[in-house]
Amino acid sequence: MYIDSTRFGRFEVEDDLLLTFPDGLIGLPGNRYVLVAQSETAPFYWLHSVDHAQVALPVTNPWLFTSDYEVRMPDEDARRLGLATPEDADIYCVVRASSTLEDCTVNLAGPIVIQRAKRLGRQIINDVGGYSVRHCLFSEVELSDAKAEAARMPVQAAAV
Repeated sequence: MYIDSTRFGRFEVEDDLLLTFPDGLIGLPGNRYVLVAQSETAPFYWLHSVDHAQVALPVTNPWLFTSDYEVRMPDEDARRLGLATPEDADIYCVVRASSTLEDCTVNLAGPIVIQRAKRLGRQIINDVGGYSVRHCLFSEVELSDAKAEAARMPVQAAAV
């Protein structure tokens, strides 16, 4: 299938990569999305709407940045997705990017859970308390490492 995007232009994705969010995503239109990445090893993806060219959310695997992150979802949400075990799910969190690394945040309070086999998704409210919708994405150590690496590398535009 082809997707028209205001961010990336027109691009093709395999039909079997389609994700369906029967209840949609909080505050966004539509219920059909795909995950788009620059490469297989990229730490960030775009959760891009199939039907709305202007809707694309940056997301990431939260454990890349917060190793002790914990997700607990209500039984009703797990049942609606058809999750028998935690291994049936992929979990992503929405990233708020910024021009400065210190201001980049991730929403750990409302993760996006995807039932891998059925390609069904749902944004949930994490039952583990204490997480913020604007958790600092980079810790102090990671932030200094990221700044040092950024200073050494030239900036490149990359295609999806």
